[in-house]
Amino acid sequence: MAFRIGTPLSVSGVDSDLSIMECHAVTTGPTLAPEDDSALVYAARDGDRSAFGGLYAKYARMVHGVLLARVPAGDVDDLVQDVFLRAMPRLRDLRDARKFGPWICTIARNMASDFYRQTKPIAEVTESLSEDEAKSPAAGSVSDAEAAMILECVRQLPEAYRETMILRLVEGMTGPEIASRTGLTPGSVRVNLHRGMLQLREKLSRGASGNATTLEGGTGNAAPAAEKNFLRRRIVP
Repeated sequence: MAFRIGTPLSVSGVDSDLSIMECHAVTTGPTLAPEDDSALVYAARDGDRSAFGGLYAKYARMVHGVLLARVPAGDVDDLVQDVFLRAMPRLRDLRDARKFGPWICTIARNMASDFYRQTKPIAEVTESLSEDEAKSPAAGSVSDAEAAMILECVRQLPEAYRETMILRLVEGMTGPEIASRTGLTPGSVRVNLHRGMLQLREKLSRGASGNATTLEGGTGNAAPAAEKNFLRRRIVP
């Protein structure tokens, strides 16, 4: 079960003992200048498909994370393509070519809203796992089941935290990178990630005893120590 364009969410991405100072270290670093994609945008406007391909290569990971925060995982890859297909003919509507990142983030969020309005009833698509997958984690690896559980917890966070957390934990973007590409301030990203991590840790801690047995297919037996200890693994910057 892959959640992203690249490395899937790993249970090693969450640590129940992660401190605010450690989280601060993850989200800070050399300050990145705001992304300036003017040259690529201007070239793409003039029909240079390789320039548009450059924008895709640079921003597909971020768009994937924005969508994953809102729609079922199985639909995200197709929607990433749709976001860029929607953006291509609208490039001339982008008034400030330096703000391609925030602009395409908005398109991705709107695409997620359209998904719910136009395709399926909300009650049917709010689950990122199918009923069969949820009942039968043995169909995948234990790490897949754990990752799916963590992803579901992240998706229950407030929207601002949810998006930032997925860009960090799933897409592997640093705090400065998130700020530079989404248009958020570094301080906002740091606050969102700090508060989101605290809420995620609380959710996982509350659900650890009840959810541990689901990793064994709901047998009611205690999960092995290696599975119980996934909350103690650390974010790797």
